[in-house]
Amino acid sequence: MKAIRLTLESFRFAWEALKGNLLRTILSLLGVTVGIFAIIAVFTVVDSLEKNIRSSMSFVGDKVIYVDKWPWVFEPNFAWWKYFNRPVPSVREYRLLQKQLGPNNAGVAIFANKSGNTFKAGSNSVNDAFMQGVSYEYRNISDVPVAEGRYFTQQEVEGARNVAIIGADIARDLFPGRSALGQEFKTRGQRFTVIGVMEKAGKSLLEIKSNDTNTFIPFGAFSKMFAINPGTGSGVSATIGIKGLDTDPGLLDLEYEVKGLMRNIRGLKPREDDNFVLNRPEMLASAISGLFSILGVAGGVIGSFAMLVGGFGIANIMFVSVKERTNIIGIQKSLGAKNYFILFQFLFEAVFLCLLGGAAGLLLVWFITLIPQDSLPLFMSGGRIALGLTVSVLIGVVAGIIPAVLAANLDPVIAIRAK
Repeated sequence: MKAIRLTLESFRFAWEALKGNLLRTILSLLGVTVGIFAIIAVFTVVDSLEKNIRSSMSFVGDKVIYVDKWPWVFEPNFAWWKYFNRPVPSVREYRLLQKQLGPNNAGVAIFANKSGNTFKAGSNSVNDAFMQGVSYEYRNISDVPVAEGRYFTQQEVEGARNVAIIGADIARDLFPGRSALGQEFKTRGQRFTVIGVMEKAGKSLLEIKSNDTNTFIPFGAFSKMFAINPGTGSGVSATIGIKGLDTDPGLLDLEYEVKGLMRNIRGLKPREDDNFVLNRPEMLASAISGLFSILGVAGGVIGSFAMLVGGFGIANIMFVSVKERTNIIGIQKSLGAKNYFILFQFLFEAVFLCLLGGAAGLLLVWFITLIPQDSLPLFMSGGRIALGLTVSVLIGVVAGIIPAVLAANLDPVIAIRAK
């Protein structure tokens, strides 16, 4: 109860002091406001960028191993010539992996893609569309968000039928004002029937591949239009994806099994290097996390300078406040106030001032996140709010501790005589 009473009294003293010098209070907390705004704004932008980029790359799937020719992450002094002469995954290798892999997987799929396609339906056309030829199991390794219609059947894929699942923008442009289901469009001399329309994905920061302008067709139908090249010449390259199980979080068992089978399928001798790579989404996630960690540190350092200026401002105001209230401090101590009460009173005032400034800075950042953004929606997480308030408290403690100690150690007789 005594601690609560002292806290309430310290709060009342601090509030009266701040309210009594309103202009000085506002000018003092501006430094902290700018500092917290700078730090949290940078972190908010970095968090939003990372979330947007990760969302843009969600098409690579989760817990998937991709058998490919090229690695996804290039290191310094990358020996590209070694990879250039490698064969690309083939349908034969896909069939063998599908047959020989043990129970450590949730599906094996092969797929290939081609950009720059033109679709026509009557007088309407769509240019620069992305097309993917996929096997039936593709939906097991990557998300195919069908909003209308359905996914392929096993018979449609095995029969290489000309059916398609199209993106929302393609459906809108080819078939304006009507449902795209059951409609036909033409591309590269082939007619395709629409059996599904994907959910609207919207804009993303990285326009690597958006489902809005993407089209899925059976792998066999794709092979009729494009040469799927298993060698090193011209043509479209295929990729094999293997979905791991939740019971194998590191996918180490699956990775070792796939590597051994691929070496055996390609007839590699024990001393020969792999002529394939096993890519995983975690490789891209690690690269992205490393990049944004650097950006976060850089933003934190920049914001820290603004906080330093705000801290000096708070410390200066607290020294002035101790000077102005020296006589009151003497009276309080002569009436029995303990040193820790005086110290807590001024320290609480500094912390309270910083919290007000920090809350104002967080409020400004929150207002910015409310501004509509097409390509980069901003959001401020609860962790960043807690960080801003914590930093405000720490700045208040650091800036107010010396003035508070000086006030607590004043001699009551000398303090009462001060003018």
